[in-house]
Amino acid sequence: MKKIIIIGATSGIGREMAKIYAEAGHLVGATGRRQELLYTLQLEYPNNIITHCFDVTADDNIYHLKTLINKLDGLDLLVYNAGYGDVSETVDWEIDKTTVNTNVKGFIEMIDYAFNFFEEQGHGQLATTSSIASVRGNSWAPAYSASKAFQSVYFEGLYMKLRRMKIGIHVTDVQPGFVDTKMAKGNKRFWVAPPVKAATQIVQAIEKKKWRVYITHRWRLIATVIKWMPDFLFHRIG
Repeated sequence: MKKIIIIGATSGIGREMAKIYAEAGHLVGATGRRQELLYTLQLEYPNNIITHCFDVTADDNIYHLKTLINKLDGLDLLVYNAGYGDVSETVDWEIDKTTVNTNVKGFIEMIDYAFNFFEEQGHGQLATTSSIASVRGNSWAPAYSASKAFQSVYFEGLYMKLRRMKIGIHVTDVQPGFVDTKMAKGNKRFWVAPPVKAATQIVQAIEKKKWRVYITHRWRLIATVIKWMPDFLFHRIG
C-alpha cells in the first residue's frame, strides 16, 4: 500500500486520480480549497481517502503538507495537481498574481519540501500536472504558459539532478492537452479527453516512472510541432 498525496483533488483529473489509487487499495491524502467536495470524496472511500482542506496560494503550505503526511503516517508519492489560469485580452494583474501563486509559489514550496523528505528517507516519487501550454508562450494567457513552463523545466532539472545522485527518487512531468475540466478554456478545443481517461493514463505513467508524458498520448505530436514551428508562423497563431 502506497501513501499518496494529491494536491488539488476536489474535481477533474485530481479527483479521478484519487479514486483510482483508492480503488487500488492505496492510502490517499486529498487536498483542495472546497471542503464540501473533499467531504463527498472521502465519503466514497472512507477507508482509503483522508482529506485536508487548504489553499495553496496562502503562506502555510508546508504546515499543511506536514500535517497531511502525519495523518498518512508517511509519504511515497506526491502529485502537484493544483493549477490556475485564465484568458484575457488585457494584461490582468489579478489573474497573473493568482496564476503565479498557484502554479509557481505553491508548487515550489511543496515540491522542494517533498524532495528533501524523500531524500532523507531514501525513496519516493514526485509528479506535477504541468501542461502542453508549457512548450511556448500564449498571447491570451502568458502567465499560465510561463508558470507551467516553470514546472516542466524545474522537473527536468530535478530529473537530471537525480540521475547524478543515483537515489531511489523519481519524477514525472505530466503535460496534458485539453481535458474536459473547468481549466480547459477556449473555443477551438480539440482532442478533449474525459478526466477519467486522462487520470488513468497519468497513473499508468507514474507507475512506469516515466519522466515526462503527454496526456492523451497523441499530444506528443502537437508538442513536437509547436516546439519546432518557426517563430514567424507560431507568433501568428499564439
